Amino acid sequence: MVGAFDGGEITSDAGGLLLREVAHRLDLFGRMATCFDDRRNQEQVRHLLPDLLAQRVIGIALGYEDVNDHDKLRHDPLLRMTASAKPGANTSAPLPALAGSSTLGRLERSFEVSDRRYHKITAHPARLQDLYVDLFTASYDTPPERIVLDIDATDIETHGQQVGGFFHGYYEHRCFLPLYIYCGPHLLLSKLRHGNVDGAEGAKAAIKRVVGNIRRHWPKVEILVRGDSGFARTNLMNWCEANGVDYIFGLPRNDYLLHKARKIRSRAAVDFLATGKTAAVFGHFYHMTRSGTWKRPRHVIAKVLHLAGKEQRCRFLVTSLDWNAPAVIEAMRQVREPLENQGGKAPKDLLARAIYDAIYCPRGDMENRIKDCQLDLFGHRASAHAFKTNQTRLILAGFAYVLMTQLRLMALKTTDLAKAAPNTIRQKLLKIGARVIASVRRIKISMPDACPVAEIFFTAWRCLAPP
Repeated sequence: MVGAFDGGEITSDAGGLLLREVAHRLDLFGRMATCFDDRRNQEQVRHLLPDLLAQRVIGIALGYEDVNDHDKLRHDPLLRMTASAKPGANTSAPLPALAGSSTLGRLERSFEVSDRRYHKITAHPARLQDLYVDLFTASYDTPPERIVLDIDATDIETHGQQVGGFFHGYYEHRCFLPLYIYCGPHLLLSKLRHGNVDGAEGAKAAIKRVVGNIRRHWPKVEILVRGDSGFARTNLMNWCEANGVDYIFGLPRNDYLLHKARKIRSRAAVDFLATGKTAAVFGHFYHMTRSGTWKRPRHVIAKVLHLAGKEQRCRFLVTSLDWNAPAVIEAMRQVREPLENQGGKAPKDLLARAIYDAIYCPRGDMENRIKDCQLDLFGHRASAHAFKTNQTRLILAGFAYVLMTQLRLMALKTTDLAKAAPNTIRQKLLKIGARVIASVRRIKISMPDACPVAEIFFTAWRCLAPP
Protein backbone atom coordinates (compact mmCIF):
# COMPACT_ATOMS: atom_id res chain seq x y z
CA MET A 1 0.00 0.00 0.00
CA VAL A 2 1.48 3.34 -1.11
CA GLY A 3 0.15 6.83 -0.38
CA ALA A 4 1.19 10.05 -2.09
CA PHE A 5 -0.13 13.53 -2.85
CA ASP A 6 0.10 13.15 -6.61
CA GLY A 7 -3.53 12.66 -7.68
CA GLY A 8 -3.58 15.78 -9.84
CA GLU A 9 -6.86 17.63 -10.34
CA ILE A 10 -8.69 16.27 -7.26
CA THR A 11 -10.59 18.29 -4.69
CA SER A 12 -11.96 17.51 -1.25
CA ASP A 13 -14.53 20.34 -1.40
CA ALA A 14 -16.85 19.46 -4.28
CA GLY A 15 -19.87 20.57 -2.24
CA GLY A 16 -18.53 24.10 -2.52
CA LEU A 17 -20.39 24.26 -5.84
CA LEU A 18 -23.54 24.84 -3.79
CA LEU A 19 -21.95 27.86 -2.10
CA ARG A 20 -21.04 29.20 -5.53
CA GLU A 21 -24.68 29.02 -6.65
CA VAL A 22 -25.93 30.69 -3.45
CA ALA A 23 -23.42 33.52 -3.84
CA HIS A 24 -24.41 33.93 -7.49
CA ARG A 25 -28.10 34.22 -6.58
CA LEU A 26 -27.33 36.87 -3.98
CA ASP A 27 -24.70 38.63 -6.12
CA LEU A 28 -22.88 38.51 -2.80
CA PHE A 29 -19.31 39.26 -3.76
CA GLY A 30 -20.13 41.95 -6.27
CA ARG A 31 -22.19 43.74 -3.61
CA MET A 32 -19.46 43.26 -1.03
CA ALA A 33 -16.92 44.76 -3.43
CA THR A 34 -18.89 48.02 -3.49
CA CYS A 35 -18.16 48.33 0.25
CA PHE A 36 -14.39 48.53 -0.39
CA ASP A 37 -12.17 51.19 -1.95
CA ASP A 38 -9.77 49.61 -4.44
CA ARG A 39 -6.92 52.00 -5.28
CA ARG A 40 -4.97 49.52 -7.39
CA ASN A 41 -4.14 50.27 -11.03
CA GLN A 42 -6.93 48.24 -12.63
CA GLU A 43 -4.96 47.76 -15.83
CA GLN A 44 -2.39 45.76 -13.90
CA VAL A 45 -4.74 43.87 -11.59
CA ARG A 46 -4.70 40.08 -11.94
CA HIS A 47 -7.10 39.22 -9.09
CA LEU A 48 -10.28 41.29 -9.13
CA LEU A 49 -11.76 42.43 -5.81
CA PRO A 50 -14.92 40.25 -6.06
CA ASP A 51 -12.69 37.23 -6.74
CA LEU A 52 -10.56 37.97 -3.67
CA LEU A 53 -13.67 38.27 -1.51
CA ALA A 54 -15.10 35.05 -2.94
CA GLN A 55 -11.85 33.20 -2.29
CA ARG A 56 -11.62 34.40 1.31
CA VAL A 57 -15.28 34.01 2.33
CA ILE A 58 -15.83 30.65 0.63
CA GLY A 59 -12.51 29.47 2.07
CA ILE A 60 -13.77 30.28 5.58
CA ALA A 61 -17.07 28.50 4.87
CA LEU A 62 -15.12 25.43 3.74
CA GLY A 63 -13.08 25.42 6.94
CA TYR A 64 -9.88 27.20 5.89
CA GLU A 65 -9.66 30.05 8.37
CA ASP A 66 -5.99 30.98 7.91
CA VAL A 67 -4.89 33.15 5.00
CA ASN A 68 -1.70 31.06 4.83
CA ASP A 69 -3.81 28.06 3.74
CA HIS A 70 -4.36 29.76 0.39
CA ASP A 71 -0.74 29.40 -0.65
CA LYS A 72 -1.74 25.80 -1.45
CA LEU A 73 -5.49 26.24 -1.91
CA ARG A 74 -4.96 28.74 -4.74
CA HIS A 75 -4.29 25.69 -6.94
CA ASP A 76 -7.35 23.70 -5.79
CA PRO A 77 -9.44 23.03 -8.94
CA LEU A 78 -12.81 23.41 -7.24
CA LEU A 79 -11.94 26.59 -5.35
CA ARG A 80 -10.61 28.11 -8.57
CA MET A 81 -14.05 27.56 -10.12
CA THR A 82 -15.98 28.63 -7.03
CA ALA A 83 -14.06 31.86 -6.48
CA SER A 84 -15.11 33.22 -9.89
CA ALA A 85 -11.74 32.68 -11.54
CA LYS A 86 -12.27 32.66 -15.30
CA PRO A 87 -10.56 30.16 -17.62
CA GLY A 88 -8.50 31.30 -20.55
CA ALA A 89 -9.49 31.12 -24.20
CA ASN A 90 -8.67 27.42 -24.29
CA THR A 91 -11.24 25.74 -22.01
CA SER A 92 -9.13 22.61 -21.74
CA ALA A 93 -6.32 24.63 -20.19
CA PRO A 94 -6.10 24.68 -16.39
CA LEU A 95 -7.92 27.47 -14.62
CA PRO A 96 -5.57 30.24 -13.48
CA ALA A 97 -4.33 30.10 -9.91
CA LEU A 98 -6.05 32.23 -7.30
CA ALA A 99 -4.42 34.84 -5.06
CA GLY A 100 -1.80 33.84 -2.52
CA SER A 101 -1.65 34.71 1.15
CA SER A 102 0.17 38.01 0.62
CA THR A 103 -2.55 39.36 -1.70
CA LEU A 104 -5.39 38.15 0.53
CA GLY A 105 -3.63 39.69 3.54
CA ARG A 106 -3.80 43.08 1.86
CA LEU A 107 -7.54 42.59 1.45
CA GLU A 108 -7.97 42.56 5.24
CA ARG A 109 -5.27 45.01 6.24
CA SER A 110 -6.41 48.61 6.48
CA PHE A 111 -5.15 51.14 3.93
CA GLU A 112 -4.84 53.83 6.59
CA VAL A 113 -2.55 51.88 8.94
CA SER A 114 -0.36 50.17 6.33
CA ASP A 115 2.34 51.00 3.83
CA ARG A 116 0.37 52.72 1.07
CA ARG A 117 2.67 51.38 -1.62
CA TYR A 118 1.36 47.85 -1.04
CA HIS A 119 -1.95 48.08 0.82
CA LYS A 120 -4.39 49.81 -1.51
CA ILE A 121 -7.67 48.16 -0.56
CA THR A 122 -9.80 49.68 2.23
CA ALA A 123 -12.88 48.13 3.80
CA HIS A 124 -15.79 50.25 5.01
CA PRO A 125 -17.20 48.32 7.98
CA ALA A 126 -20.38 50.42 8.25
CA ARG A 127 -21.33 49.74 4.64
CA LEU A 128 -20.58 46.04 5.04
CA GLN A 129 -22.81 45.97 8.14
CA ASP A 130 -25.59 47.63 6.13
CA LEU A 131 -25.23 44.89 3.52
CA TYR A 132 -26.12 42.31 6.17
CA VAL A 133 -29.50 44.04 6.55
CA ASP A 134 -30.02 44.39 2.79
CA LEU A 135 -29.44 40.65 2.33
CA PHE A 136 -31.83 39.91 5.20
CA THR A 137 -34.69 42.00 3.80
CA ALA A 138 -34.12 40.62 0.28
CA SER A 139 -34.61 37.08 1.59
CA TYR A 140 -38.36 37.78 2.11
CA ASP A 141 -40.82 37.78 -0.79
CA THR A 142 -43.25 39.94 1.20
CA PRO A 143 -42.59 42.06 4.30
CA PRO A 144 -43.39 40.28 7.58
CA GLU A 145 -45.87 41.79 10.01
CA ARG A 146 -43.42 41.73 12.91
CA ILE A 147 -39.81 40.77 13.60
CA VAL A 148 -37.69 40.28 16.72
CA LEU A 149 -34.14 41.64 16.95
CA ASP A 150 -31.87 39.86 19.44
CA ILE A 151 -28.87 41.79 20.74
CA ASP A 152 -26.02 40.36 22.78
CA ALA A 153 -22.32 40.74 23.51
CA THR A 154 -19.66 38.04 23.80
CA ASP A 155 -15.87 37.76 24.00
CA ILE A 156 -13.04 37.01 21.58
CA GLU A 157 -9.87 36.08 23.45
CA THR A 158 -6.76 38.02 22.44
CA HIS A 159 -3.12 37.05 22.65
CA GLY A 160 -0.15 39.39 22.84
CA GLN A 161 -0.49 43.16 22.52
CA GLN A 162 -3.36 43.46 20.06
CA VAL A 163 -4.87 46.93 19.81
CA GLY A 164 -8.13 47.03 21.75
CA GLY A 165 -7.55 43.84 23.73
CA PHE A 166 -8.02 44.37 27.47
CA PHE A 167 -8.48 42.17 30.51
CA HIS A 168 -12.15 41.55 31.28
CA GLY A 169 -13.12 40.62 34.83
CA TYR A 170 -16.15 38.54 33.84
CA TYR A 171 -14.40 36.44 31.20
CA GLU A 172 -11.10 36.44 33.16
CA HIS A 173 -8.82 36.96 30.18
CA ARG A 174 -7.76 39.62 27.68
CA CYS A 175 -10.36 39.93 24.97
CA PHE A 176 -12.37 41.97 22.52
CA LEU A 177 -16.08 42.44 23.28
CA PRO A 178 -17.99 42.15 19.97
CA LEU A 179 -21.65 43.12 19.69
CA TYR A 180 -24.06 40.98 17.66
CA ILE A 181 -27.60 41.55 16.41
CA TYR A 182 -29.64 38.73 14.88
CA CYS A 183 -33.17 38.32 13.58
CA GLY A 184 -33.88 34.62 13.85
CA PRO A 185 -31.04 32.94 11.93
CA HIS A 186 -30.12 36.13 10.06
CA LEU A 187 -27.02 38.08 11.09
CA LEU A 188 -27.62 41.86 11.05
CA LEU A 189 -24.56 43.21 12.90
CA SER A 190 -21.15 41.97 14.02
CA LYS A 191 -19.29 44.90 15.52
CA LEU A 192 -15.90 44.50 17.18
CA ARG A 193 -15.35 46.59 20.33
CA HIS A 194 -12.47 47.11 22.73
CA GLY A 195 -12.37 44.73 25.65
CA ASN A 196 -12.64 47.47 28.30
CA VAL A 197 -16.02 48.91 27.25
CA ASP A 198 -19.37 48.49 28.95
CA GLY A 199 -21.41 45.55 27.64
CA ALA A 200 -24.08 47.89 26.25
CA GLU A 201 -21.62 50.39 24.77
CA GLY A 202 -22.85 51.41 21.31
CA ALA A 203 -26.06 49.36 21.60
CA LYS A 204 -28.36 52.33 21.03
CA ALA A 205 -26.44 53.47 17.93
CA ALA A 206 -26.36 49.90 16.58
CA ILE A 207 -30.09 49.35 17.08
CA LYS A 208 -30.84 52.78 15.60
CA ARG A 209 -28.83 51.98 12.46
CA VAL A 210 -30.25 48.48 12.01
CA VAL A 211 -33.85 49.60 12.61
CA GLY A 212 -33.38 52.51 10.21
CA ASN A 213 -32.11 50.21 7.46
CA ILE A 214 -34.95 47.73 8.03
CA ARG A 215 -37.61 50.44 7.92
CA ARG A 216 -36.11 51.79 4.74
CA HIS A 217 -37.31 48.53 3.15
CA TRP A 218 -40.27 47.74 5.43
CA PRO A 219 -41.70 51.01 6.83
CA LYS A 220 -44.71 49.34 8.51
CA VAL A 221 -43.07 46.32 10.16
CA GLU A 222 -43.48 45.93 13.94
CA ILE A 223 -40.12 45.51 15.67
CA LEU A 224 -39.33 44.02 19.08
CA VAL A 225 -35.82 44.35 20.52
CA ARG A 226 -34.83 41.59 22.95
CA GLY A 227 -31.78 41.36 25.20
CA ASP A 228 -30.49 40.34 28.61
CA SER A 229 -30.17 42.58 31.66
CA GLY A 230 -26.97 44.13 30.33
CA PHE A 231 -29.04 46.09 27.81
CA ALA A 232 -31.74 47.41 30.17
CA ARG A 233 -30.35 50.93 29.80
CA THR A 234 -32.45 54.04 30.03
CA ASN A 235 -31.13 55.64 26.83
CA LEU A 236 -31.93 52.53 24.77
CA MET A 237 -35.42 52.14 26.25
CA ASN A 238 -36.15 55.85 25.76
CA TRP A 239 -35.08 55.65 22.11
CA CYS A 240 -37.24 52.58 21.49
CA GLU A 241 -40.29 54.25 23.03
CA ALA A 242 -39.74 57.42 21.02
CA ASN A 243 -39.41 55.53 17.72
CA GLY A 244 -42.23 53.00 17.96
CA VAL A 245 -39.99 50.02 18.72
CA ASP A 246 -41.03 47.57 21.44
CA TYR A 247 -38.46 46.04 23.77
CA ILE A 248 -38.12 43.32 26.37
CA PHE A 249 -34.94 43.19 28.46
CA GLY A 250 -33.82 41.38 31.54
CA LEU A 251 -33.76 43.62 34.60
CA PRO A 252 -31.02 43.33 37.26
CA ARG A 253 -32.40 42.15 40.59
CA ASN A 254 -32.27 44.49 43.59
CA ASP A 255 -33.89 44.75 47.03
CA TYR A 256 -36.55 47.18 45.82
CA LEU A 257 -37.70 44.78 43.07
CA LEU A 258 -37.69 41.86 45.52
CA HIS A 259 -39.87 43.90 47.87
CA LYS A 260 -42.36 44.77 45.13
CA ALA A 261 -42.52 41.09 44.12
CA ARG A 262 -43.20 39.88 47.67
CA LYS A 263 -46.76 38.68 46.86
CA ILE A 264 -45.49 36.66 43.90
CA ARG A 265 -42.77 35.17 46.08
CA SER A 266 -45.36 34.26 48.73
CA ARG A 267 -47.53 32.49 46.16
CA ALA A 268 -44.53 30.44 45.05
CA ALA A 269 -43.81 29.40 48.65
CA VAL A 270 -47.46 28.43 49.21
CA ASP A 271 -47.58 26.38 46.00
CA PHE A 272 -44.39 24.58 47.00
CA LEU A 273 -45.71 23.74 50.47
CA ALA A 274 -48.99 22.51 49.00
CA THR A 275 -47.43 20.16 46.44
CA GLY A 276 -43.91 19.50 47.68
CA LYS A 277 -42.67 20.05 44.12
CA THR A 278 -40.74 22.86 42.50
CA ALA A 279 -43.05 25.84 42.04
CA ALA A 280 -42.70 28.41 39.24
CA VAL A 281 -44.92 31.46 39.68
CA PHE A 282 -45.15 34.51 37.44
CA GLY A 283 -46.53 37.99 37.98
CA HIS A 284 -46.30 41.56 36.74
CA PHE A 285 -46.42 45.06 38.15
CA TYR A 286 -45.48 48.64 37.32
CA HIS A 287 -42.07 49.80 38.46
CA MET A 288 -40.37 53.15 38.84
CA THR A 289 -36.73 53.43 39.86
CA ARG A 290 -35.97 55.15 43.15
CA SER A 291 -33.04 57.00 41.61
CA GLY A 292 -35.27 58.76 39.11
CA THR A 293 -33.38 57.54 36.02
CA TRP A 294 -36.70 56.38 34.59
CA LYS A 295 -39.00 59.28 33.78
CA ARG A 296 -42.13 57.13 33.92
CA PRO A 297 -43.23 53.72 35.29
CA ARG A 298 -42.64 50.64 33.15
CA HIS A 299 -44.10 47.13 33.04
CA VAL A 300 -42.03 44.53 34.91
CA ILE A 301 -42.51 40.76 34.62
CA ALA A 302 -41.35 38.62 37.56
CA LYS A 303 -40.60 34.89 37.67
CA VAL A 304 -40.11 33.19 41.04
CA LEU A 305 -38.75 29.65 41.20
CA HIS A 306 -39.09 27.90 44.58
CA LEU A 307 -36.87 24.81 44.92
CA ALA A 308 -36.55 22.35 47.78
CA GLY A 309 -33.65 23.20 50.07
CA LYS A 310 -32.57 26.21 48.03
CA GLU A 311 -33.14 29.94 48.13
CA GLN A 312 -35.86 31.33 45.90
CA ARG A 313 -34.69 32.35 42.46
CA CYS A 314 -36.21 35.60 41.22
CA ARG A 315 -35.80 37.00 37.72
CA PHE A 316 -37.25 40.21 36.29
CA LEU A 317 -37.96 41.60 32.84
CA VAL A 318 -38.87 45.11 31.75
CA THR A 319 -40.98 45.54 28.62
CA SER A 320 -42.92 48.08 26.61
CA LEU A 321 -45.27 45.48 25.13
CA ASP A 322 -48.95 46.31 25.13
CA TRP A 323 -50.95 43.49 26.75
CA ASN A 324 -53.36 43.64 23.78
CA ALA A 325 -50.62 43.50 21.16
CA PRO A 326 -50.92 40.66 18.60
CA ALA A 327 -47.57 39.22 19.71
CA VAL A 328 -48.77 38.96 23.33
CA ILE A 329 -52.12 37.43 22.34
CA GLU A 330 -50.35 34.86 20.18
CA ALA A 331 -47.94 34.04 23.02
CA MET A 332 -50.85 33.49 25.41
CA ARG A 333 -52.47 31.15 22.90
CA GLN A 334 -49.25 29.13 22.58
CA VAL A 335 -49.10 28.64 26.36
CA ARG A 336 -52.82 28.07 26.91
CA GLU A 337 -53.64 25.56 24.15
CA PRO A 338 -51.33 22.72 25.30
CA LEU A 339 -52.75 22.99 28.82
CA GLU A 340 -56.35 22.91 27.59
CA ASN A 341 -55.63 19.97 25.27
CA GLN A 342 -54.45 18.01 28.29
CA GLY A 343 -57.65 18.81 30.17
CA GLY A 344 -56.05 21.41 32.43
CA LYS A 345 -56.96 25.00 33.12
CA ALA A 346 -55.10 28.11 32.13
CA PRO A 347 -53.07 29.40 35.10
CA LYS A 348 -53.94 32.68 36.76
CA ASP A 349 -50.53 34.07 35.83
CA LEU A 350 -51.03 33.23 32.14
CA LEU A 351 -50.18 36.72 30.85
CA ALA A 352 -46.85 37.04 32.65
CA ARG A 353 -45.99 33.38 31.99
CA ALA A 354 -46.67 33.75 28.26
CA ILE A 355 -44.53 36.88 27.94
CA TYR A 356 -41.66 35.27 29.83
CA ASP A 357 -41.74 31.79 28.27
CA ALA A 358 -43.01 32.43 24.74
CA ILE A 359 -41.59 35.88 23.99
CA TYR A 360 -38.44 36.37 26.09
CA CYS A 361 -36.96 32.88 26.53
CA PRO A 362 -36.53 32.12 22.79
CA ARG A 363 -33.73 34.70 22.79
CA GLY A 364 -31.52 31.90 24.09
CA ASP A 365 -31.33 30.54 20.54
CA MET A 366 -29.20 33.56 19.67
CA GLU A 367 -26.41 32.02 21.75
CA ASN A 368 -26.32 29.14 19.28
CA ARG A 369 -26.15 31.52 16.33
CA ILE A 370 -23.19 33.33 17.93
CA LYS A 371 -21.45 29.99 18.42
CA ASP A 372 -22.09 29.14 14.77
CA CYS A 373 -20.45 32.40 13.70
CA GLN A 374 -17.55 32.38 16.13
CA LEU A 375 -16.68 28.69 16.39
CA ASP A 376 -17.88 26.98 13.19
CA LEU A 377 -16.95 29.93 10.96
CA PHE A 378 -13.95 31.22 12.88
CA GLY A 379 -15.21 34.64 13.93
CA HIS A 380 -12.96 34.24 16.98
CA ARG A 381 -9.79 34.32 14.86
CA ALA A 382 -8.96 37.98 15.50
CA SER A 383 -5.20 37.55 15.73
CA ALA A 384 -4.00 40.62 13.80
CA HIS A 385 -2.33 43.49 15.63
CA ALA A 386 -4.44 46.29 14.10
CA PHE A 387 -7.98 46.69 15.42
CA LYS A 388 -9.57 47.55 12.07
CA THR A 389 -8.03 44.47 10.47
CA ASN A 390 -9.66 42.31 13.13
CA GLN A 391 -12.98 44.08 12.54
CA THR A 392 -12.73 43.24 8.83
CA ARG A 393 -11.95 39.61 9.64
CA LEU A 394 -14.99 39.40 11.91
CA ILE A 395 -17.20 40.81 9.15
CA LEU A 396 -15.82 38.38 6.55
CA ALA A 397 -16.56 35.50 8.94
CA GLY A 398 -20.04 36.99 9.26
CA PHE A 399 -20.53 36.80 5.49
CA ALA A 400 -19.41 33.17 5.56
CA TYR A 401 -22.19 32.66 8.13
CA VAL A 402 -24.65 34.48 5.82
CA LEU A 403 -23.62 32.20 2.95
CA MET A 404 -24.16 29.04 5.00
CA THR A 405 -27.48 30.33 6.38
CA GLN A 406 -28.80 31.17 2.92
CA LEU A 407 -27.73 27.73 1.68
CA ARG A 408 -29.77 26.15 4.46
CA LEU A 409 -32.81 28.38 3.83
CA MET A 410 -32.75 28.22 0.03
CA ALA A 411 -31.83 24.60 -0.60
CA LEU A 412 -31.96 22.42 2.52
CA LYS A 413 -35.43 23.09 3.98
CA THR A 414 -36.78 19.67 2.96
CA THR A 415 -33.65 17.68 3.89
CA ASP A 416 -32.17 16.22 7.05
CA LEU A 417 -29.82 19.23 7.20
CA ALA A 418 -32.62 21.80 7.46
CA LYS A 419 -31.60 22.73 11.01
CA ALA A 420 -27.96 21.66 10.90
CA ALA A 421 -25.13 23.81 12.24
CA PRO A 422 -22.61 25.18 9.72
CA ASN A 423 -19.94 22.69 10.77
CA THR A 424 -22.36 19.78 10.22
CA ILE A 425 -23.28 21.08 6.76
CA ARG A 426 -19.60 21.49 5.96
CA GLN A 427 -18.61 18.00 7.07
CA LYS A 428 -21.57 16.17 5.53
CA LEU A 429 -22.36 18.14 2.39
CA LEU A 430 -19.41 20.32 1.37
CA LYS A 431 -16.48 18.01 2.11
CA ILE A 432 -16.98 15.66 -0.84
CA GLY A 433 -13.98 14.32 -2.71
CA ALA A 434 -14.09 14.61 -6.50
CA ARG A 435 -11.96 14.50 -9.60
CA VAL A 436 -12.10 17.60 -11.81
CA ILE A 437 -11.94 16.74 -15.52
CA ALA A 438 -11.62 19.65 -17.97
CA SER A 439 -12.32 19.21 -21.67
CA VAL A 440 -12.79 21.62 -24.55
CA ARG A 441 -16.54 21.91 -23.99
CA ARG A 442 -17.07 21.43 -20.27
CA ILE A 443 -15.64 20.91 -16.81
CA LYS A 444 -16.89 17.76 -15.09
CA ILE A 445 -16.88 17.31 -11.31
CA SER A 446 -16.78 13.54 -10.85
CA MET A 447 -17.94 12.67 -7.31
CA PRO A 448 -17.87 9.19 -5.75
CA ASP A 449 -20.67 6.69 -6.38
CA ALA A 450 -20.84 5.78 -2.68
CA CYS A 451 -21.46 9.31 -1.41
CA PRO A 452 -24.01 9.01 1.46
CA VAL A 453 -25.44 12.51 0.91
CA ALA A 454 -25.82 12.32 -2.87
CA GLU A 455 -29.62 12.69 -2.65
CA ILE A 456 -29.33 15.75 -0.40
CA PHE A 457 -26.77 17.25 -2.77
CA PHE A 458 -29.03 16.82 -5.80
CA THR A 459 -32.03 18.18 -3.86
CA ALA A 460 -30.02 21.28 -2.99
CA TRP A 461 -28.70 21.61 -6.54
CA ARG A 462 -32.21 21.49 -8.02
CA CYS A 463 -33.18 24.38 -5.71
CA LEU A 464 -30.18 26.50 -6.64
CA ALA A 465 -29.20 25.75 -10.22
CA PRO A 466 -30.51 28.08 -12.94
CA PRO A 467 -33.27 26.61 -15.15
